[in-house]
Amino acid sequence: MKKYLMIALAVLMGISLVTTVFAQTSALAPDKKAAAPAPDKKMPAKAECKKFKGKVTAIDMAAKTLTVKGKKAEMTFDVTDAKMKAEPKAGEKVLVKYTEKDGKMVAKSVVAKKAHKKGAKKEAKPAETPAPAPTN
Repeated sequence: MKKYLMIALAVLMGISLVTTVFAQTSALAPDKKAAAPAPDKKMPAKAECKKFKGKVTAIDMAAKTLTVKGKKAEMTFDVTDAKMKAEPKAGEKVLVKYTEKDGKMVAKSVVAKKAHKKGAKKEAKPAETPAPAPTN
C-alpha cells in the first residue's frame, strides 16, 4: 500500500511541476497576435520609386513638366521638386526616377545620360620611345 501511495505522490508532484513551467512560459511570452499592431487603414502605402529611360521630347518650365519618349511609351513628368544637375535639352537621353501620386507621375530625379557614339573610340596615344643613348 505504501508503494502505491509513493507512486501516486510522485506522479502528482511531477504534474504540478510541469504545469507551473507551462504557466511561466505563457506569461513571459505574450501572444504574438496581440503584440502585433493592427495595420492602420488610414496610413497610405509607401510610394514605390520607378525608373523610366528615354529621350526628352519636350520641356515646359512654366508648367514644370518634362515629356520623355521611351521604347514603349511617352510619359509626362511633374518636375517641380525633382533633383536635376542641369536642365535637360530636347533629344537628350535621360533617366527619370519617379513615383505615381494622385494619378500624376512626379519625378524625384532627372539624370542626363551621355550619348555613346558607336563609331568613335578613344584613340590611344602611341607610347613615347626613349631617345637613344649618346655613344662616344
